Amino acid sequence: MKARSCPLCDSATVSHYHQDKKRDYWQCSHCFLVFVAPQQFLSAAQEKAIYDQHENDLADDGYRRFLSRVYEPLNVRLAPKSQGLDFGCGPAPMLASMLQQQGHSVALYDLYYYPDEQALKCDYDFICSTEVIEHLAQPQNVLSMWVDLLRPGGTLALMTKLVIDVQRFSTWHYKNDPTHIAFYSKETFAYIAERFGLDLEFIAADVIFLTKPAH
Repeated sequence: MKARSCPLCDSATVSHYHQDKKRDYWQCSHCFLVFVAPQQFLSAAQEKAIYDQHENDLADDGYRRFLSRVYEPLNVRLAPKSQGLDFGCGPAPMLASMLQQQGHSVALYDLYYYPDEQALKCDYDFICSTEVIEHLAQPQNVLSMWVDLLRPGGTLALMTKLVIDVQRFSTWHYKNDPTHIAFYSKETFAYIAERFGLDLEFIAADVIFLTKPAH
C-alpha cells in the first residue's frame, strides 16, 4: 500500500523506507519525514487504550528527570510570569506543573485528556510539546497552528527522538510503538524551520527548540 503524499509538506515524491512485521514506513524526498500511511493507523479507541496504560504521574521522580531535559533549558530563557501552552500534556501534566512552580502560567491541551479548545484560541510566550509530534497524523496543520499561537520571540519546545539512518531505524525501538506514526530527522526540522521562518536549535539528542523571530 503506497503512501500517496507526505503529511508534512504534501510532496508526492515519497519512497518506501522500511518494512517490519506490522507496518510500512515511507520517506519524503523533500522534507525527509519518515511516516506511516493512514491505512496502517490505529483507531482513536485503540490509540487511547495504549495511552491509558502509561503510568506517568506527578509524584514520579523519573518522569520529572526525563522532562527536565526540556524544562531546564526552556525555563532559563523565559521571562518572569510567561504564558505557555502544554500541548499533548497527557493525564499527568508534569511539565506544566514544573513551569507553574516557577511562576509561569501554563494552559493545557490534550486531545484525549484535556480537550479544551479554548486553549487553542490564545497566544503564548512558549509552547511545549513533549513526545507528541511523532503521534500527529497531520503535523503540517498542527505546526502551522503552533506558529500562529506563538507570540514574536516565543519558543516552541519539542521532544522527540530523531531518525539517523535506515540501518539504525530498522532496529529502533521507537518505531515499534504503534502510536508513533511520524519520525523526524535533523533535516526534517531544518525544513520546518525554513518553511515557518523559525530559528532552530538542537538542545539535546531529543530536544528541539524552534523560536519565532521577535520582529
